[in-house]
Amino acid sequence: VGYIGYREAFPIVIKGLKRLEYRGYDSAGIFIKSEMDERILRVADKVNELKSLCEKENLESNYPFGMGHTRWATHGKPIEKNAHPHQSNNGELVMIHNGIIENYDALKKELKTRGYTFKSDTDTEVLVNFIEEIQKEEQVDLEEAVRIALNQVIGAYAIVLLEQSNPNRMIAARKGSPMVLGIGDKEFFIASDASPIIEYTKNVIYLNDQEYAVVHRDGRFTIKTLGNVEKSPKIQKLELNLEMIEKD
Repeated sequence: VGYIGYREAFPIVIKGLKRLEYRGYDSAGIFIKSEMDERILRVADKVNELKSLCEKENLESNYPFGMGHTRWATHGKPIEKNAHPHQSNNGELVMIHNGIIENYDALKKELKTRGYTFKSDTDTEVLVNFIEEIQKEEQVDLEEAVRIALNQVIGAYAIVLLEQSNPNRMIAARKGSPMVLGIGDKEFFIASDASPIIEYTKNVIYLNDQEYAVVHRDGRFTIKTLGNVEKSPKIQKLELNLEMIEKD
């Protein structure tokens, strides 16, 4: 679940994760950011435990950017260090990821030779550092670095990515894992299905394979292919309603 806009991100992200609990998981985490502060909290436990931890840490203040994630362990044990979100080595990039990067081991070995260190056992941390390395080596902005990286990875993904120095923009991309973009009034909601979004907007775009979205806090957004072709997306109206979801 990702949010960028004018509301407090924390309750939107936590509530969204609760609505996705039917998928099952073994760990959870959240990243929220304001103009002055940012926090990452993770637990090898349920969303309620993550929520309690956030409340103890006083994370209910006005953080208008946020993302949260639950995972089934694939790369690495279900422990706190392997829970998402993950950061790049320079601390600039924060990412959540569904799916599996199949060539992560080769990428990881290459990144280690370039001085990168890893705090987790995940393929996700490899991908976020790969994007950082492309940014540095190619001297390109985050959007182009994401596009180049995703053209070189093998596997499936649905990712949400934010750059600390430019938090007014969020990037989401998918291949093989579902992703839906909710469009509000100068706010955007990103999720792996519509249930976290329906409370706030019924206007959604389902990303197609090998497409990515760049959303801005001022209400602008673009959808492009990994071949850098801009798309004219079809905005759909959700038929689902909140009462159906609340019945679990």
